[in-house]
Amino acid sequence: MNKTSWILLDTETTGIKAPVFAVELAAQRMRGWTPEGPSFRRLLNHNADVPPEASRVNGYTREILERDGEPPLQVYEAFARYVGEQPLVAYNLRYDLDEVLRPEWHRLGIAPIGRPGFCALNLTQRLLDPVPAGNHKLQTLRQYYRLPERGAHTASGDVETVADLMQNVLRPLAAERGLETWDAISAFAAAPWFPSRIAFGKYKGRLFREALEDDALHDWLHWLPSADNPRSAEMGRWYLDRLHAEVGFAEAEAMVIEVGPGDSGELVLFRDPERETLRQCVAGARARLADLEAEYIREHHGVEVLRFELFTRLRPHYERRDALRLQVQYRRRFLDTLILEGEEEAEALAPDYAEAKAETDREYEETATQAADTHALSEEEAQELKGVYKKLVLLYHPDRYAHEPEKQAIYERLTQEVNTARDRGDIERLREIAEDPNGFLLRQGLGSLDFSDEAELAKLRALYETLQERILGLLDELERLRESGDYELYLLSRKRPAFVQEIADQQAEMIAAEIAELEVEAAQLAEEIEVLTGADDPFSD
Repeated sequence: MNKTSWILLDTETTGIKAPVFAVELAAQRMRGWTPEGPSFRRLLNHNADVPPEASRVNGYTREILERDGEPPLQVYEAFARYVGEQPLVAYNLRYDLDEVLRPEWHRLGIAPIGRPGFCALNLTQRLLDPVPAGNHKLQTLRQYYRLPERGAHTASGDVETVADLMQNVLRPLAAERGLETWDAISAFAAAPWFPSRIAFGKYKGRLFREALEDDALHDWLHWLPSADNPRSAEMGRWYLDRLHAEVGFAEAEAMVIEVGPGDSGELVLFRDPERETLRQCVAGARARLADLEAEYIREHHGVEVLRFELFTRLRPHYERRDALRLQVQYRRRFLDTLILEGEEEAEALAPDYAEAKAETDREYEETATQAADTHALSEEEAQELKGVYKKLVLLYHPDRYAHEPEKQAIYERLTQEVNTARDRGDIERLREIAEDPNGFLLRQGLGSLDFSDEAELAKLRALYETLQERILGLLDELERLRESGDYELYLLSRKRPAFVQEIADQQAEMIAAEIAELEVEAAQLAEEIEVLTGADDPFSD
């Protein structure tokens, strides 16, 4: 493999509705697992519209392509020189080659370029089975394995990400399986395969090998080969072949979970490879979760600090604007009620207004208190987070007390305390829980819990799965945070501290304009109330 040259490619297109046009073509020469030489990237101008749904994903519009794109024939001529006779690989080769490029080359009267290689998605599915990240989407795997951030949903960025995935994740896994040559890897990627974790039906989410212990699942897998659907029958045969291999392996490995004397009195060690594998998986998932929790709290807290700083600087503007909004809202309701239901009903709105105003005042005071108590994390605190969370993730097991309601309630209270401290950036509280969780629970007047690891296979599997679910959920939280406008402001403020005051000044100007409009409307409504009732407006400050 290390001496083989090949081409890694990706496309961005106008969508899935025929005819499909490529709008970006990117490629990278590879030697073995490593990029070699300059990359290839071109935008293509077909003088065709880009559907809005495609443009939202890849960012390209007809106007951009007419400005920056090149004629397709010119692009493919350059691409043919770049590729030569080397094999082509893509993360979804069937789509990029068979559904995009080959039809486009035929439409343009171009001879096929290069030759088909293997599908990188197929290789990934087989090497990462069952997939720890939950799915095989490229950006999910990039986040899960902490690969460098590239240009998501651009052909060039996706090529770079696939190259990162190949080098850092797939290469060592292939080596473990003895896949050392191009031919061996290509054959492995093309071989029949079904996911170890069943993806549909009543057994969705179950590992097929659990049929060794579950009679119902075992019977269903034995039924599958007789199904009328050829794909279902093939899948059933595939699972059964591997079940038979699992049974043979299990018998050879003496799957007994004890250490004790044999008949001769000598010490005999009985090994359980699946349990050891699960323990390693749990340890790895905990380490990953600790890293992610520390990363999330650091960035989330940074955004909160910025938000509170802007609140403090802009509070007088916010309070004046919200007071006017409330006045306008209640003056409108007063006039509508006065005309439709009479004076008594309208005057009954005054206590509601007073209560709403008091609630707004309380919210401002609470936010001001939070702002005063929230400070930017020091470098030492940020470094400490990872160590704290390495202890806290040992407590994470939501299903452990599912059949013990009292202990489940205690566990949920503990989880709530951790989450609240996390969102507030309260490292002292997190440290207190991490150092002595049962001591913390006792100080709260709650009972104690057992946080030791359980040895049963089923419970280890459940723990690993819940850890994986939490990791994926946290990756989603991080993604949402990083897509927010506040996060972008946070990054800019870190690069240029004066930017905070600039933003505050801009927002103050915008709020001042809104205040001016509200003052005019509030005055007009107050005048209308006084004219109609002959009394003072009941919603004045």
